[in-house]
Amino acid sequence: MQARAKLSYLRISPRKVRLVADLVRNRPAEEALKTLRFTGKAASRPLKKLIESAVANAENNHGLDIDVLWVREIQVNEGPTLKRFRPRAQGRAFSIMKRTSHVSVVLEER
Repeated sequence: MQARAKLSYLRISPRKVRLVADLVRNRPAEEALKTLRFTGKAASRPLKKLIESAVANAENNHGLDIDVLWVREIQVNEGPTLKRFRPRAQGRAFSIMKRTSHVSVVLEER
C-alpha cells in the first residue's frame, strides 16, 4: 500500500529542490525527516512538511504502520515560470525567471 502527498507551485527552482530531494530518496521516513531537519537548505523545510503530510496520510487514510514507511519515490518537476524584468543601463531591461516546482512524494511499507 502506498501513501502520497503533493506540493504544487513551490517558489524554489527545481534544481535547488532536487539537491535536497536526492538526500532523502529511498530512506526510511523517520530518517528522512531527521536528515531534512538538519539540512541547511531553503528547500528542506517544505520537503519536511510534505513528508510529514504523506506520513499522516498513510496513518489516517490507509491505516499503514508509520514505523516501517520509507520514501519510495520523490519527484521534483518544473512548474510555471514567473517572468520579471529588471531595469538596466541605457533603457534596457534584463529578464529574471522566477522558477517554481511541483513536488510529489510516495511512501510505502517495507
